[in-house]
Amino acid sequence: MSEIEKLLEEKNVRPTAMRILIYKFMAQKDSAVAMKDIESAFAKADRTTLYRSLKTFEEKNVVHQIDDGTGIAKYALCEEGCNCEIEQDLHLHFHCSNCDETVCLTEHKIPQINLPDGFLAEEVNLVLTGICDKCNSILL
Repeated sequence: MSEIEKLLEEKNVRPTAMRILIYKFMAQKDSAVAMKDIESAFAKADRTTLYRSLKTFEEKNVVHQIDDGTGIAKYALCEEGCNCEIEQDLHLHFHCSNCDETVCLTEHKIPQINLPDGFLAEEVNLVLTGICDKCNSILL
């Protein structure tokens, strides 16, 4: 059994051939991917299968969805041990306004915010926008 199959099974995701391929595709990327990127990579696959696989990954905390302000949902693999809990797993995201890539800055955690009594956080999203290191080195 491969490492990917083990990881998926640990997350209670049945490791089908397509799910393994999608996971491998995402693991090879340095930035978050949109559904259209996955559809392009697997052009001969059924769109519904791709969509359902991605949604299953999201529900089982294999990937997290990123709203980077572009209006297009992007997805990135979760870190090992992540369960996408607001209290411990939140990190910054960076969207490059030049190349349009969005990356997880997992080493930069979002500090826990103590809300007033009666408030309940359901989602937290912090995206920095600017020029990424790759584009910045080209511009210099």
